[in-house]
Amino acid sequence: MPADLAVIGLGPYGLPLAQAAVAAGIPTLGYATGPEAGPLSPAELRRMHASGFRRATDPAQLGRVRTAVICAPTPRGADGGPDLGQVEAAARALAGRLRPHTTVILESPVPPGTTEDFLRPLLEEGSGMRAGRDFHLAYSPSRVDPGNRAHTPAGTPKVIGGLTPACTESAAAFYGRLTDKVVRARGLREAEAVQLLETNFRHVNIALVNEMAVLCHELGVDLWDVIRCAETKPFGFQAFRPGPGVGGHAVPQDLTGQTSRALRMVELAQQVNSRMPGYVVQRAATLLNEHGKSARGARVLLLGVTYKADLADQQGAPAREIAVRLMELGASVSYHDPYVPAWSVLDRPVPRVDSLYEAAAAADLTILLQQHRTYDLQGLSVKAQLLLDTRGATPTGAAHRL
Repeated sequence: MPADLAVIGLGPYGLPLAQAAVAAGIPTLGYATGPEAGPLSPAELRRMHASGFRRATDPAQLGRVRTAVICAPTPRGADGGPDLGQVEAAARALAGRLRPHTTVILESPVPPGTTEDFLRPLLEEGSGMRAGRDFHLAYSPSRVDPGNRAHTPAGTPKVIGGLTPACTESAAAFYGRLTDKVVRARGLREAEAVQLLETNFRHVNIALVNEMAVLCHELGVDLWDVIRCAETKPFGFQAFRPGPGVGGHAVPQDLTGQTSRALRMVELAQQVNSRMPGYVVQRAATLLNEHGKSARGARVLLLGVTYKADLADQQGAPAREIAVRLMELGASVSYHDPYVPAWSVLDRPVPRVDSLYEAAAAADLTILLQQHRTYDLQGLSVKAQLLLDTRGATPTGAAHRL
């Protein structure tokens, strides 16, 4: 069966899009631009293949589709901004096979201006065609929330911005097959700026509540009770919760070096969030001290080393830096995570415990970094000698909370 759609980039953005397309009955072809690191389970991948999803190894197959969506990851580069290397590779693979009237959509998280100033020249040079005249070009911010079962692709509105009004309508017609609501932006840059705002909103608000966590600890105030009360306000407030750091694939952008004005709040938020692993280790060392133990030689068990609960994805997870800092203090670090069978830090394997309760009972300190559903937190709080809960997930009074 010929494919209607090519998803280029089978990572955290591409695989969920391909899954939604296959579920909607759209014949879909997947083309990898790098290692596959998507949030789908092996069972979900098998169901996709059974429903007609195919992987392409020959880029020539990309020229047989009506819509091509570039979902290549854009990890943090050496300059702190997103690395567009995989987007470029995707564009070059597609450009030489691009046919007239194809709709090309970029979903990767990128700074405003990237689709027009970076992607468009690559496609036009490689294809000999002109965007907006010979093929459609649009941007749509990815709104994937891995592991979230409440907000499905069908129920999540998609924002579309095209190079021309016709480009916008062509992209909207495609996404209308996947979602109940399509929102049209004025153009490419507006749609790209939506992604910028959504990503930075998350990071800035997490930074705010992380700052509150430090302040409330110093004041002897129960932050978790503060949040519980504050979130009853029906307007003007959205609850965020602190944690040991911020992980994930979307890189916060302050646009430094790309415009004359940086987003100062984003820059400050990055500083605040990047300090949280160190703060967790500081709290851990203080707790050990208060119980007559030194961090040097202490047995520390880390629970949950992924960046998000109930997923295997470790992209940007603060667990790695926390483990490094603990090791630098001389602690003996082990870990447990039902989704991570093996884990290395500083090129050294970290021991993985099998019997969780026994390991928690034997450890001088257990640190809950990720709240996986499989964890019986009430049982852990009873078994652990000393428990530091960075997620506020344990019953009140059962553990030391961040």
